[in-house]
Amino acid sequence: MAVALSLRSCWHPVAFAAEVAGSPQAVTLLGEPIVVWRDSAGTAHAMADVCIHRGTALSLGRVESDEIVCPYHGWHYGVSGQCTLIPQLEAPTRIPAKARVAAFPCTEQHGLIWVALTPPGWELPEIPELESDAWRTVRCGPYAWEADSSRQIENFTDFGHFPWVHPGLLGDADRPVVPDYSVRTDGHILRYDIVRPEAPNTEEFPIFANADQERPMRRSRYEVHLPYTLLLRLGWGGEAGMVYFFASQPVDDGHCRGYLLVARNYDLDGDDATVREFEDVIFQQDQRIVESQRPDRVPFDITAEIHLKFDAVAVAYRRAMSNFGLGPAGE
Repeated sequence: MAVALSLRSCWHPVAFAAEVAGSPQAVTLLGEPIVVWRDSAGTAHAMADVCIHRGTALSLGRVESDEIVCPYHGWHYGVSGQCTLIPQLEAPTRIPAKARVAAFPCTEQHGLIWVALTPPGWELPEIPELESDAWRTVRCGPYAWEADSSRQIENFTDFGHFPWVHPGLLGDADRPVVPDYSVRTDGHILRYDIVRPEAPNTEEFPIFANADQERPMRRSRYEVHLPYTLLLRLGWGGEAGMVYFFASQPVDDGHCRGYLLVARNYDLDGDDATVREFEDVIFQQDQRIVESQRPDRVPFDITAEIHLKFDAVAVAYRRAMSNFGLGPAGE
């Protein structure tokens, strides 16, 4: 049995980095209201989105001298969450010790702002392609679903649905059989490779470098980083390749937001909008299905649903989440 952790001690995406500028921004993570903001050096910070005085949302305030100012009574909070100034006092810097809010670990990596509610137990994956000029990266989403993050990430790992949910785009309905593959659990990372049938490019979405293949086969190498992050490197047997980096924000038990970065080392002058439009279509097709699933959250009890050979990654994911204590309490 692995050491039990908590979803609170994992990094979670809360926003694209480019969307967090000079003004405080409200987000929700694991049901908790959080404010994210940048100081004058551009460093991102995260705190509880509540003034300790009268419970006002700090995200409605402003950033002044690298501190958040509450919009209700003008109280100032530094990056540690400590109140530094109460304008209503004759000595405004004589602050009661209780006048502070929770500050959370916050980092900016891979074009995303990440927050953990307690010190995180794992590092985020390294993805050199996203930092390389030889690769073009497109930001897609976020995709807000009425579903738990476990359902959103597990859908991304599911091979059996491609011919039925994405026919002609990701799957070939004439070749629905999922080839054999195996999953290796390496701590909190699941690793697996698969060579599977895919649909040829369409004229509307010429995304993939498989135009010279009449019945294309995709070669994919996956890493699932618990709890809700996935790294996929794929190609078609030549030098052309793509990287998909996906992470789901667990807003609360019934809501999530998925952030997707798509990188390619070919067609570097291509239209980014086509990639976004393609992914928007794919995620809309998935959303309809996943939001219908019951229960809303993946049942981490292996016996709760039927699993077949091609569901190996779902079984490994559920076991790993349970082993680390990341499933629902009591499972």
